Amino acid sequence: MIRTAFIIAALFAAPAAAADGPALYKRCAACHLPTGAGVPGAYPPLKADVRALAGKAEGRRYLILAVTRGLAGPITVEGKAYRGVMPAQVLKDDEVAAVLNHVVTTVAGGKGAFTADEVAAVRAEGGKLSASAVAALHDAAAR
Repeated sequence: MIRTAFIIAALFAAPAAAADGPALYKRCAACHLPTGAGVPGAYPPLKADVRALAGKAEGRRYLILAVTRGLAGPITVEGKAYRGVMPAQVLKDDEVAAVLNHVVTTVAGGKGAFTADEVAAVRAEGGKLSASAVAALHDAAAR
């Protein structure tokens, strides 16, 4: 009887809420600003650079690793050098996909949906990279 009640409850339960990219982006906006414009000399803008990176496999890999592993060291964005540190974000795969989708489509005006499966695969493959190793991937991915 109790088992039947659990099965019925599971059938009618609301599905798990999807990760909320705009809400998660509030963490990013603390440095990159709500518009993604960044702060000159401190935090890079997320518009043209992210839009271009999201359109290439190596760029998508870099974006996922930047969120999951963080960044440390120099990168060049829109011709300007940035030498800051971005901490790795403690997010589930679907949350990483949601925040990247928000940044790519809403902040950067680009296309290319990220999926939790794509994030999981890149996370597993790049799981031992340091934040400085991820930063070193930026310029090659941006070309």
